[in-house]
Amino acid sequence: MKVGLVHFMAFPETMKGEGPVLETIKKVVLDDYFTVIEITTVKDLAVRRKVKSLLESSHMTVAYAAQPRLLTTGLNLNDTNEEGRQRALANVKEGIDEAYELGARGYSFLSGKYDEARKEEAFALLVKSTNEICAYAKSKGDMKISLEVFDYDVDKKSLIGPADLALRYAQEVRKEHDHFGLMVDLSHIPLIHETIEESLLPVKDYITHAHIGNCVVKSPDMPAYGDVHPRFGFPNGENDVTEVTRYLKVLLDIGYLTTENPPIVSFEVKPFGDEDPDVVIANAKRTLNEAWARV
Repeated sequence: MKVGLVHFMAFPETMKGEGPVLETIKKVVLDDYFTVIEITTVKDLAVRRKVKSLLESSHMTVAYAAQPRLLTTGLNLNDTNEEGRQRALANVKEGIDEAYELGARGYSFLSGKYDEARKEEAFALLVKSTNEICAYAKSKGDMKISLEVFDYDVDKKSLIGPADLALRYAQEVRKEHDHFGLMVDLSHIPLIHETIEESLLPVKDYITHAHIGNCVVKSPDMPAYGDVHPRFGFPNGENDVTEVTRYLKVLLDIGYLTTENPPIVSFEVKPFGDEDPDVVIANAKRTLNEAWARV
């Protein structure tokens, strides 16, 4: 696998495309443990040009995440209000332009909140939006597109969602777009109330990107409850070396991990409170090293 880091999660002050973007991206680029970096929007054009130059010389694979573009603005690709859906589409397309500009090979996003009574309508609108996103990306190059599977009733409350719906959705989009797939995330699996096998096996033929992380879901009154991506070993966390090992074994068994064309497996970890990002990143690397030794 190509081991990556979700940059804006490890350095959350950069999530909106501002702050020490260049300095923190350089930190990741200088760490040869990682061959992949996942970035999001870089608002300042001058900084974006410097980031592009840095990434070009890094010999890293670059992926672009549009999740923050949607989550920080409340935009929703399955919005049953057409004006709202169009605003979300415009934002995602703008992100695709930026991703190509920065040399990204992959682009990801997420589904939005939904009303249970209008779930089928929301599903149809998400498929429609995704087809348009895939066609737009294809018209500009060969960037791969993926939707990240999130929780549907705890924190982000996204339509996609449980494994059965994720499978149905991926099948629909793949009818027209072979450059589309699903991004799975170990930190979201407990939030979806599924086991690793229940979450991955049904969609195994559609997984094109994987994240590793942790979450707290036992009780809403616990620190870092929900989709917060705390470090491994966090109090009351769901995932540590044992779960990462099992996740990797399943990814290996289904043929996702391969030496012929090593896929992306990125850490999505976030400092909690006043934790140091560099320590949280080092923690993640130790966790993966120990888990991989058990695989």
